[in-house]
Amino acid sequence: MDENGVGRQHQGFSRRTYFAFTVGVIVIGWIIAAGNTGISYLALGTDAIPIITGTLGCVAFVVLLRLLHRAWWLAVVSVLPALLVLVGSVQYPLEAALGSRGVRTAVTVTADSAAGTGSSAHRFTVEGPDGPLEETLDYRGDNPTWKVGDRLVVVSDPEKTVSMVEASEVDSDGKFGMLLMGVIGWTCVTLLAGLRGFVRRREGRTVFYEG
Repeated sequence: MDENGVGRQHQGFSRRTYFAFTVGVIVIGWIIAAGNTGISYLALGTDAIPIITGTLGCVAFVVLLRLLHRAWWLAVVSVLPALLVLVGSVQYPLEAALGSRGVRTAVTVTADSAAGTGSSAHRFTVEGPDGPLEETLDYRGDNPTWKVGDRLVVVSDPEKTVSMVEASEVDSDGKFGMLLMGVIGWTCVTLLAGLRGFVRRREGRTVFYEG
């Protein structure tokens, strides 16, 4: 077949294939984000599950993007929105639950279980107007945000599914915005990858499947 014939055949094949492939990758990205958010809702209080499934989903999306456009730089660019999707899908359900059913209480920090032990796992006992709360305010790390004597407002879950946190840390709208920005970023990167991949293959600079 002559060069023009090859070009016409390649162009027709690529136009149909890339439109479907690009739309498919976009939809898969939306499904990953929505699906992992749903998993996080179902597994409230168990962060490890949505973190694992979200990470696997984000890796799968990067692989699909690499197939759509045979250049790693676009796949690398997609990592930033992937992080937004991962953090947003994991944290949004937790903070939404606290925002909708959480109980706010003004408390005073009265004790630190790790004080003098050298441990990096801090469990702060807090006392409200009606006495000490049963639940502790936990902090993982060597430099805790709070110390004995501090006064703050905490949000606790009546169902004890989500751990108690400081009220200022609850920002469900911000986490939803993070998730949304990640999905928008994925969509834009996918459209760019589909367009560039189509142009590269139309010009015969690469084939759809490289052995």
